[in-house]
Amino acid sequence: MTAGQAEQFAEVFERLVSGVERVLLGKHHVIRMAFTALLSGGHLLLEDVPGTGKTSLARAIAQSVQGASNRIQFTPDLLPGDITGVSIYDQRSGAFEFHRGPVFANIVLADEINRASPKTQAALLEVMEEEQITADGVTHPVAEPFMVIATQNPVEQAGTYRLPEAQLDRFLMKASIGYPDHASTIRILEGAGRRAHAVVIPAVVSAATVVELAALARTVHVDPSINDYVSRLVDATRTSTAVRLGASVRGALALIRTAKTLAAANGRHYVIPDDVKQLAEPVLAHRLLLDPEAEFDGVTPSSIIARILIETPPPGDRQAA
Repeated sequence: MTAGQAEQFAEVFERLVSGVERVLLGKHHVIRMAFTALLSGGHLLLEDVPGTGKTSLARAIAQSVQGASNRIQFTPDLLPGDITGVSIYDQRSGAFEFHRGPVFANIVLADEINRASPKTQAALLEVMEEEQITADGVTHPVAEPFMVIATQNPVEQAGTYRLPEAQLDRFLMKASIGYPDHASTIRILEGAGRRAHAVVIPAVVSAATVVELAALARTVHVDPSINDYVSRLVDATRTSTAVRLGASVRGALALIRTAKTLAAANGRHYVIPDDVKQLAEPVLAHRLLLDPEAEFDGVTPSSIIARILIETPPPGDRQAA
């Protein structure tokens, strides 16, 4: 990536974020994280209470990139075929015909994923990893770009199935939308007569352009000292006394991938330590398995990442450009 390409990337990125902000008011940082995940070729996990705009976020992102979006409400009786699709016998042709499920879209909102059985969760996570479905010996690739925005409700845990740590590792990033601030709430109330799904976001780029931007982000330069910094951060999660299972190599790769995208979004063709610091918590925190005693004492994955960032010195300011 050249300096000029980085500037163009940043300009398109900000137009995408500004468009979605028309729907999700006062959540600039979360929207940037969502597009960072999309352009890094990954998936996003949102842990939030109901009514914070998760569905609106997924729909607005799909509209801004001229893509299709589907919403899947996860329930205990949801079956894997309800997500991926099923083969139905056609009496006229005498053959089975595959009917595609809702996962065949650019942006898929998996609402309250922890309410479905582990088998159904695994079906979605397999598609996220493989980006294809095989039915009756025939492979059906999903759309490009393809992003799953899964949500978990931190309250009302009765009857839910917690995502295992190995499955949480499949999500590139984890974030929380949270409630809007006072000023944003006033603006929302002023537009109370207009339903959220009635707002149409004008497309900024095509789905094909998103694929090209993602490929361009992968060419951002990463200095060896940045790789060393990321490696030391990940190692620190494994040696922390409060952590039973630290971040995997997949977590380290995810941190580099997202740092490249964030650097380009900021108009740079090279990664700096601040890119890594900004993304360390949303990329690494959900990959940590805490020691039960530490968890009982109120220690959280986010607090561990914050402490590690303080204790792990970043490389010097001099970066190869």
